[in-house]
Amino acid sequence: MPTTPPRLRAVRRAAACLLAALAVLPAAACGRSGTPPPKGPNQGHLPTYTVNEAANVPDSPTWRAAKDRGHLIVGTKADQPYVAQQDPATGYYSGFDIEIAKMIAADLGFPADRIEFKTITSANRETAIQNGQVDYYAGTYTINDNRKKVVGFAGPYYMAGQGLLVRTDEKDVNGIQDLKGKKVCSVAGSTPYQRLQKDYPQVELVGYDSYSVCVDNLISYQVAAVSTDDTILKGYAAKVPDQLKLAGPLFSEEPYGIGVPRGDRAFRLAIDDAIAHNEQNGNWKAAYDATLGLSGVPAPAPPPIDRY
Repeated sequence: MPTTPPRLRAVRRAAACLLAALAVLPAAACGRSGTPPPKGPNQGHLPTYTVNEAANVPDSPTWRAAKDRGHLIVGTKADQPYVAQQDPATGYYSGFDIEIAKMIAADLGFPADRIEFKTITSANRETAIQNGQVDYYAGTYTINDNRKKVVGFAGPYYMAGQGLLVRTDEKDVNGIQDLKGKKVCSVAGSTPYQRLQKDYPQVELVGYDSYSVCVDNLISYQVAAVSTDDTILKGYAAKVPDQLKLAGPLFSEEPYGIGVPRGDRAFRLAIDDAIAHNEQNGNWKAAYDATLGLSGVPAPAPPPIDRY
């Protein structure tokens, strides 16, 4: 009887596990297959942030409204592992951007239990900020000139860039140049997808509606790489560092900022101060190490803050 090749066995095992997980619970486990299990940073390893009890931003209508309300309302994502993810069972938000939001809140005078996180999709971020649905937004929010026409940005607090996620057993991919003729997955219509389509036509581009599907296809050997912002890729690598890793240099620059009401300059500058303070006192690095650092990629230097 002919022997089944190892890679084919891995693909079959992946498919069987994924079907089993869909049939029962998402926690089903079958070795190196299927979507990485839902988990997040160890809460006991996360830093704590000293609340500035003397915080006062009297010229900021946003800060005054939050003070009168008794809590901050912070917009974020809910589906990005180790970046900004909500546990569907408990409602708890975790990840690097969540920690950034918490350290900023502490400097503004609000402890973590005085933050109401609200999931806002990318398409609705500007509207939520403009309409006062959130006080500020922290969730892989790239600063650019078009967005600055309608909202303000504090920061940046992180310089992201488009990168590649591959399997840990992949030895031949050290950058986008090594993927000629190979399948690379990204979310259809996203900026990373469009960049690959425009600038790297040598790859065979595959598009799905979520990165979790791309990662499924990567783990089951149906694509050679997944490409998007390195923060999102680091999050998946942190979930299963024995299966996934980042490969090669980044090939774009995406400065992440905190979205705020455009006319509230006092609030924006206060958040700039909070970011700088937490970079200097070690909180920024501690937050990175406890979240995205679990991917095995060391903390980069924070980018210069653009005070405008």
